[in-house]
Amino acid sequence: MKVLAATRLGAIGILVSTTALAEGHLNEMSPTDLLPLAQAEGTVTVYSFTSRIGKVEAAFEAAYPGIDLQGFDISSTEQIARLKAEAQAGVTNADVIYISDTPVVLTELLETGIIAPYLPPRVADRVASEFQAPLLAQRLSTKVLMYNEESYPDGAPVDSLWDLTREEWAGKVVMVDPLQRGDYLDLMTEIVLRSDEMAAAYEAEFGAAIELGDAANAGERFIMDLFANDLILVGSTDDVNAAVGALGQEAAPLGFTSYSDRRDNEDEGWALQVANDVAPAPGIVFPAVLALAAKPNNPAAARLVVDFLMGDESETGGPGLAPFYVAGDYVTRSDIAPHPDAVPLDEFTAWRIAPAKTATIRAEIGDLILTLQ
Repeated sequence: MKVLAATRLGAIGILVSTTALAEGHLNEMSPTDLLPLAQAEGTVTVYSFTSRIGKVEAAFEAAYPGIDLQGFDISSTEQIARLKAEAQAGVTNADVIYISDTPVVLTELLETGIIAPYLPPRVADRVASEFQAPLLAQRLSTKVLMYNEESYPDGAPVDSLWDLTREEWAGKVVMVDPLQRGDYLDLMTEIVLRSDEMAAAYEAEFGAAIELGDAANAGERFIMDLFANDLILVGSTDDVNAAVGALGQEAAPLGFTSYSDRRDNEDEGWALQVANDVAPAPGIVFPAVLALAAKPNNPAAARLVVDFLMGDESETGGPGLAPFYVAGDYVTRSDIAPHPDAVPLDEFTAWRIAPAKTATIRAEIGDLILTLQ
């Protein structure tokens, strides 16, 4: 009898979920309303560009017993390729997509109907409109110049991006290959988009106007000079962090990486710190966005995960936001206090990217970098 009762309850739950979806009500439902539908679904799959999804998985399953969250740590570049291939094959594997690389996401995933936006109603009045559309930004992430504060206890050893092209830094600047990771290509693209600022920074650094040579602008000239100065390209952000941040170095290299990776300094034996005073900017700030598959297999659970990732009603957002409430990540909810150990966002000098603008020349900058490797 118990087995029969459970079967009937499961069938009722699936029916209710299907009816709610057909009526288009899921987007307006609270977490309390979504929960029984999500429990009837029983599982939810998340593609995440950060390994922190493992901590989210444990916290979500503790908060919502009976729902198995399957999180996959997949870089944004790989996610985009996978989601496009799955769509072409008529397959939906991911319910929730947590991703950066928005210049490509907007054009190749959102505009093509592979993913869909979702804004949990519980937090709609606490997220600025600029972070609500076209996709919900959970937080702002970074790719910025970092240094080793043990090697350089008086602060960053450079005060301009152009210092990285000097002979003394030859072979001592590290970055993930921009052709392998889209957020690093976005960084290079932003440098070109900010060519006027790069030209002014060159003149301030060297006391003379920049000579472009075979470059189209000051941003391209910087990229060409940086690569010519034996820029070291590696396969992952962790490789950059280890090279730059490892303790015990007398003259550590510099590198472009995530400001938030300072959270691992103690555990990994690093001494990473952001070079916030570098002119004209240490790098970029960009959105980490949440979306649903266009037709998720588990639509109620998918929405519950997005709601969970936006944090609870506590002062710092609780367990759903805890992996991201760290110095160097800037959550978009207006009612969450900034992390006390971070440079305040209004004092952080990194450039804020405009994804649509980035998309206009991104491929062109990728082609340039290909010729330099």
